Amino acid sequence: MSQKQMKEAFVSNHNGTSVLEVTQGLCLPAFCILCRGLLIILSQHLCSSHTWKTRFFIDFVFLIVPLVATLTILSSFVLLEHLAVIILGAGLFYQIYCRRTCYARMPVQKILEKFMKISLESEYVPAISCFRVINSAFTAIAILAVDFPLFPRRFAKTELYGTGAMDFGVGGFIFGTAMVCPEVRRKYTEGSRFYYLTKSLYSVWPLVFLGVGRLVIIKSIGYQEHLTEYGVHWNFFFTLVVVKLLTSLLLIIFPLNKSWIVAISTIVLYQLALDFTPLKRLILYGTDGSGTRIGLLNANREGIISTLGYVAIHMAGVQTGSYMLKKRSHVKDWIKGTYCILLTAISLFISLYIVQVNVEVVSRRMANLAFCIWIVASSLILLSSLLLGDIILSFARFLIKGAVVPCSWKPIQLSATNKKHSESLVSEAERKEPSLCLITAMNRNQLIFFLLSNITTGLINLLVDTLYSSTLWALIVLNLYMFTNCLVIYVLHLQDKTIKLW
Repeated sequence: MSQKQMKEAFVSNHNGTSVLEVTQGLCLPAFCILCRGLLIILSQHLCSSHTWKTRFFIDFVFLIVPLVATLTILSSFVLLEHLAVIILGAGLFYQIYCRRTCYARMPVQKILEKFMKISLESEYVPAISCFRVINSAFTAIAILAVDFPLFPRRFAKTELYGTGAMDFGVGGFIFGTAMVCPEVRRKYTEGSRFYYLTKSLYSVWPLVFLGVGRLVIIKSIGYQEHLTEYGVHWNFFFTLVVVKLLTSLLLIIFPLNKSWIVAISTIVLYQLALDFTPLKRLILYGTDGSGTRIGLLNANREGIISTLGYVAIHMAGVQTGSYMLKKRSHVKDWIKGTYCILLTAISLFISLYIVQVNVEVVSRRMANLAFCIWIVASSLILLSSLLLGDIILSFARFLIKGAVVPCSWKPIQLSATNKKHSESLVSEAERKEPSLCLITAMNRNQLIFFLLSNITTGLINLLVDTLYSSTLWALIVLNLYMFTNCLVIYVLHLQDKTIKLW
């Protein structure tokens, strides 16, 4: 076998892991982000402000290093990681509570009552930014780590059926993008929807360019490919193009608050087509039933047909984004919102079990009903974990006067309107200066981070024999790779630069 064939075989024919293990791994970064915020609050109280180098180091250690460890050497000890992070968080919170500068002589019950009455600045929701960044970081690590032996094969993309950790990547990316799409952010008025459809058509040209560019480069250098992932010519960028165009059209036809109905209708009809028409046979075996790759449809059947499932995921993300961005005046309203999202996630996991038993198990290759339910349920469980962490972090900020944590809610006292107004002005001034925050930096230039990760992954694969790398060498390469990518994005953020391709 050639080196290319060996690498292709190394990432192919896998059956995935359990839904529970993937969920555990997804929720860990939410607790790490909470610990990172608590550490920043405590360190601000104990010492002077941080330099950008210190803050970058803290962010990298709490956001990136645990993800690298979870996907490699600590993959079998995720529960122990959770326990360690929870103990660390509890210790940090206890120290903050003991050193509180507000309500120092007040009992905890009274403090909680006052906290419930305050407002959280909600012009944006930090949990959405964190969700998008976690998914980007996870994907960036996984696309390189999968080529090393220390990456568990059960986490790799599944061949036909099953739930691998990497299977969440594309679905999570589309769900996260949908939560902040222009329609959700109300960037159009009722009379200008067709203008925004035209704008959507124009906005996809960079994705077409990137998709074609990736195709040409991959074919010209003979880079390894996982053929049954998208097909011969198709790739992730082309899926984004089709999903963007179809969902823009659907959001013109249907009201925004009915997106969940469109999502359910789309995926149910698609699953019925898989079960009662030759569509499934076409995806798996081609038009002639022998797995032919002759012709454009046969060559790219997985990528083309699976876009219907991703359209449903996008519409579910639109509905979630609309719900998340609803104005909420008090902390208790956000607690209720978090509870609703968590309850929906649990309901979807129950539905997933029923569908897998009675209809069909999860298939990323087909993006079937079970796959879409799994992606949305996993996204909502991560989102609810991040929201819970944000509420705890807001309470910690409430206890320490003047505490500032980038990419987190700012508690606002509603009882004093003048104070509220002045705090809003300070907050506006703070936004004009780039915050020392890796999360904000990655969220700001997410597509550039993704492109940079793909390019550096390709270079490393061309320069390093990943198949025969030792565990120590693989860890060094992975951490240096992520450190370099994150540092580039961080420096762009410090220079207040947002690179847009359209």
